[in-house]
Amino acid sequence: MATAITGEARAAPTAKKPWYAILYVQVLIAILIGIFVGWLSPDFATNDWIKALGDGFIKLIRMVIAPIIFCTVVSGIAHIQDASKVGRVGIKALVYFEVVSSFALMIGLVMGNLLPIGHGLAAKPDAAAVANYVKQAEAQKTVDFVLNIIPDSVVGALARGDILQVLLFAILLGFSLMAMGERADRLRGIIDDTTHAVFGVIAIVMKAAPLGAFGAMAYTIGKFGPAALGNLIGLIALFYATAALFVVVVLGLIARFVGFSIFKFIAYIKDELLIVLGTSSSESALPQLMEKLERLGCSKPVVGLVVPTGYSFNLDGTNIYMTLATLFIAQALGVDLSFSQQLTILVVAMLTSKGASGVTGAGFITLAATLTVVNPALVPGMAVVFSIDKFMSEVRALTNITGNGIAAVFVSWWEGELDHERLHARLNQRVDPSDIETAITTG
Repeated sequence: MATAITGEARAAPTAKKPWYAILYVQVLIAILIGIFVGWLSPDFATNDWIKALGDGFIKLIRMVIAPIIFCTVVSGIAHIQDASKVGRVGIKALVYFEVVSSFALMIGLVMGNLLPIGHGLAAKPDAAAVANYVKQAEAQKTVDFVLNIIPDSVVGALARGDILQVLLFAILLGFSLMAMGERADRLRGIIDDTTHAVFGVIAIVMKAAPLGAFGAMAYTIGKFGPAALGNLIGLIALFYATAALFVVVVLGLIARFVGFSIFKFIAYIKDELLIVLGTSSSESALPQLMEKLERLGCSKPVVGLVVPTGYSFNLDGTNIYMTLATLFIAQALGVDLSFSQQLTILVVAMLTSKGASGVTGAGFITLAATLTVVNPALVPGMAVVFSIDKFMSEVRALTNITGNGIAAVFVSWWEGELDHERLHARLNQRVDPSDIETAITTG
């Protein structure tokens, strides 16, 4: 009861805020203004300074992602008394990722076969632009990916912001502190204090979210415009509908199984979703998502392990995109894919999607890798969807962040560490993430 009262007391100041001072309202308004500016004044919208608003905001967020992941994972593991728990949580997370990712891939194949909208469509190819992505895809070998998880240096991994490399070192350091016992108390305290300080930086940076969303959206519409959507609007609509179907049905059933509503969860993370919508990058909301999940009742160790790992191994939106886009390209080029080839797409896409980050364009690179393996004749067809990839990356990122949030809640429930009382209390509150005091949860 004390926890619920404290939570209500902390949420009260947010409720008294005028509507225009709420972060998600500001971001939504900025996105709408960006759309109109890009549409009515494309020359102004494609100005380098307008583009810099969106790029600059993403860089501000990305500069603290590595420290957030490092501190959160180290602290989470270091405070665990049972070393086997880390391995248990990791295995459960990977099992969940593989099962849900398989559903994402299959739903893309099913929708692509039921609605073969690629037949008869054509678009202006941009072979030169596609070639760059294909080159990057060809460089992504399985062995290289595994070796790349091991950093050449810890400082280099933190400087580059390589999530998997930072995650590996954080796990090792967390185990080391765990083994040290009481001798590591002082260092654990420093890491915990650093975590709170970095979240404070996030709260400051988020004040610039409306500017970032405006710049990114205005530039996107100004450069690609409504004309870019013309003959490919069917693919965009189908992808949006398929992603929505996956979230509502697949993730919705998982949420219902745990005991909450997917719609309430989406409402709870609406601030993060709008940031992702404006920037086309799911990484832009990673720190806030982790903080919100802990406040939702998920245990800190689970959030620290599941969410960062999910950004490389649980990209539901990217999986849907790869199977759906592969079928669309094959249909547009008049290439018939047999049942066995479509099963190959599932296997190959499951592998090539691993390690793709939440940055705009990563999905297109993994698509190139998938097509190269499935049927090289399909690779030139990437030019068909290149012009609209920016618009599709929005939904990829939105689906990815929603899927990773649900994954953390599910694994916490699986571990028996989900605070159901706090979960339902938080899902029925409106908490503005710009209020730094809400970052400190009650014990």
